[in-house]
Amino acid sequence: LNPEIFALAEENNEFKKVIAEAQMRIIDGTYVFIIARLMGIHAQVRMQGVDLMQTLLDYASRERLRVMLIGGAPEIADRVVDCQKRVYPRLEITGLQGIKDVRNPSKQEEDHIFAIVADTKPHFVFVAFGSPYQELWIDKHKDQFEASVVMGVGGAFDFLSGAVPRAPKFMRSLGLEWLFRLVLQPWRIKRQL
Repeated sequence: LNPEIFALAEENNEFKKVIAEAQMRIIDGTYVFIIARLMGIHAQVRMQGVDLMQTLLDYASRERLRVMLIGGAPEIADRVVDCQKRVYPRLEITGLQGIKDVRNPSKQEEDHIFAIVADTKPHFVFVAFGSPYQELWIDKHKDQFEASVVMGVGGAFDFLSGAVPRAPKFMRSLGLEWLFRLVLQPWRIKRQL
C-alpha cells in the first residue's frame, strides 16, 4: 500500500475490492505508515515491495523453492533472472515477459503462462504489470496459482535487474525514494501528483 494505490482504488471500485479482499497487504509507502499510526491503525512495519521480494528470493534460494517472474518491460524478467542467479546461484527461477498489453491480454499469452506455471509449480510468483493491472490480473487468475504465494511487485524488476538504481539508503529511510525516482524518471510526476 502506498498513496498511489489508495488514489487508484478511489477511482476503480473493482481494484478497491481486490485490495480490501487481499490475503495480505504490505505497507510500502512511508506516508501511509505514518498516517496509519496517527489514526491509531495497527501498522507494525513498513516494508518496500522490492525489499520483501529480495527477502523471499533469499529464502527461496536457501530452501530450494521455485520462483517465477511474470511481466515487466520486454526482457526485464530475464535480466532479473540473470542478476539474481549471480546473487543466489542455487535459486530455481524462471522469467517470462508474459503479456504485451496487460489491459488486453490474449488467451494465447495467458494459456502459455499457465502451461509454464502448471509445469514448473512455482512456490513464489512475482508479477510486475504495474498497479492496478497486476493486482486485478492476479485476482482474476488466483485459481491458477493455488499452490503459490503470488505478489504484485510493480517496479521491483527495474531495481533487481539493475535497470533503475535505488535511492541511497538514507533517502529510503526518510521515505524519499519517490523523490529520487522522480529525478531519474521525471515522466512519473503526473502519476505522483
